[in-house]
Amino acid sequence: MNAKELIARRVALELHDGDIVNLGIGLPTQVVNYLPTDIHITLQSENGFLGLAPVTEAHPNLVNAGGLPCGILPGGAAFDSAFSFALIRGGHVDVSVLGGLQVDQKANLANWMVPGKMVPGMGGAMDLVTGARRVIIAMEHSAKDGSSKLLKHCSLPLTAKNKVSMVVTELAVFSFEQGKLVLKEHAPGVSLETISAKTDAEFSVAPDFKVMPVAVEEGAV
Repeated sequence: MNAKELIARRVALELHDGDIVNLGIGLPTQVVNYLPTDIHITLQSENGFLGLAPVTEAHPNLVNAGGLPCGILPGGAAFDSAFSFALIRGGHVDVSVLGGLQVDQKANLANWMVPGKMVPGMGGAMDLVTGARRVIIAMEHSAKDGSSKLLKHCSLPLTAKNKVSMVVTELAVFSFEQGKLVLKEHAPGVSLETISAKTDAEFSVAPDFKVMPVAVEEGAV
């Protein structure tokens, strides 16, 4: 199991039957592949969909917010961006799962740009992080240069302040509790010492610190 699959499987366990969920582009889109068979969620896309179908049911004339072909389930709806963002800003999205460039110990997120690199725009990330009831960041623990992506203070431009609820990496699961970063779980075979060495942010260890469970069944939306 590679790092991205492990992360996606763990995030899948955080979703509950009936949730309205927005999945960011990249790694988060894999989460629906590992939902337990008894969990059915409604996918929302900020370009104007509610009730997206799995990628295997993609329609050639429909694309999601990442520009990839998608489908729509019976009973789903399509609408304009104004209505879509009214849903998001109105707090009607239960969970937003996004990738991250950096998360710091104050629950701040940077995930929309790297200075000096061309970016098409911030997309809906700022609205999703601010408007969703719960924000889960699914990202690899370290950057390509080996540096930690969990920091004392984000150095990249922020997407939002104090809005991250949980961070899932291939090494560990962290949650923010009363404004503090708490280490809740470790990946199988990963020690606390390894996590500490690869994490710049200050954190406490939960009393019930345990091995990370992962979804084992492949399901569908």
